[in-house]
Amino acid sequence: MAQPFSDRDPEQVARERAAAEVSAVLLNLDHTLARARRAQKTLRKDAADSNAELALPAVIAELQRVRKRLTQDAVYAADDLP
Repeated sequence: MAQPFSDRDPEQVARERAAAEVSAVLLNLDHTLARARRAQKTLRKDAADSNAELALPAVIAELQRVRKRLTQDAVYAADDLP
């Protein structure tokens, strides 16, 4: 069972809050990546907006890079904490 909030170390509470925030950002990035991929498929089929169709692969690649960096810097770095 989880410890009552008042018995926990403030540093631990802060780390947990930070982890929850990072998790929320990663979830949003996952949703954004999925949406960008769906948009890319739709634009390929419709061929209506060539500028957006050309831009989406770069956007998807950048989102993937950002997601990977956040995961490595925040999630895996937290594993090194005492």
